[in-house]
Amino acid sequence: MAIHLTAAMRVIATGMTSVIRYVFTLTSTLITKRAACWSLFIMALTGLSASSFAVFAADIASSHFAANSNSNSNSNSNSGSSDAIKSDVSHIQAPISKTIVTTIQQTWQLNLLKEALRRSDSGYKVLQMSTQMNQKRKVEEALAGTVDVFWSMTSKELEETVLPVRIPLFKGLIGNRLLIIRKADETRFANVKTMADFRQLKAGQNRYWPDATILEANGLPVITSYQYTNLYPMLEGGRFDYLALGAQEIGEELASHPDPALKVDSHILLQYRSPAYFFVSPKRPELAAAILAGLESMVSDGSFDEMFNRELKIEQLYREAKFEQRVIIRLDTPDLSPLTPIERKELWLDLFSMQGAK
Repeated sequence: MAIHLTAAMRVIATGMTSVIRYVFTLTSTLITKRAACWSLFIMALTGLSASSFAVFAADIASSHFAANSNSNSNSNSNSGSSDAIKSDVSHIQAPISKTIVTTIQQTWQLNLLKEALRRSDSGYKVLQMSTQMNQKRKVEEALAGTVDVFWSMTSKELEETVLPVRIPLFKGLIGNRLLIIRKADETRFANVKTMADFRQLKAGQNRYWPDATILEANGLPVITSYQYTNLYPMLEGGRFDYLALGAQEIGEELASHPDPALKVDSHILLQYRSPAYFFVSPKRPELAAAILAGLESMVSDGSFDEMFNRELKIEQLYREAKFEQRVIIRLDTPDLSPLTPIERKELWLDLFSMQGAK
């Protein structure tokens, strides 16, 4: 059903339904010859894959012939024609779709995606889905082919399920976490010196985020919620003691959930190696290759760093976060893929080599 709806929406959006129906009004003698030509034409305009078009076209053909059948003999004849159409279309090599459907909103990640695609092939067109999805839903939609690309922190399970493009989008910054805490607990956090001290505090996390698994694997107590927005009232209400967010996002996130009882801690840096990547639907391997080629080109000529520093205001972030003055709590990432490009120093910020406050 999902593939029918997806195909139907794309065909209707390009005004091609009437064209498809015209194909199936051709005589049974001519239909096999003409269907292939019309099918290639339709797929080129709509971006449908051959398999999606075959299923959709066969359904239209069946309903068209059934509606125009006046006898059992005609019905049987038309059924044979429908099978011939499905068989004929299934052997057509579909053109690669240049339309990219993504859940990524207007952010650094979206700008980076567009530039990488422009570098590799300027014919790509990016369409944003307005529907809000949690991590689990994004993966499901990518497997179904409804979503072509999304971004996420990586995990072993994610890399085995969809296609990772292993260029860290934030140069490791997203694994350098600052904490949102209750203002009343400021002194309590300022007294943390060691991992043993830190284990006395409870973390809050989104259950779908890889961070929850990382914290738990390091023996830290974690309270989770399936809804990210629930975490703020849970923190204020004392269900847990801190919410760890990427240093590049924490100020904006707290501002979007204003609460006079909460603040960004100024004492601790929670650090672990867990890069964020673009993830691509397994149905679009050519897209994953195009994104990788574009990103590698940007890394090579320095434009990745230039764009990264400008859009994320890295110099200002370093000044305000004062990373080197914080106590660093370093965590292991047990299921980090051995394919993580840790040895490529140009892909990471220098934060992982800092000593921090003692």
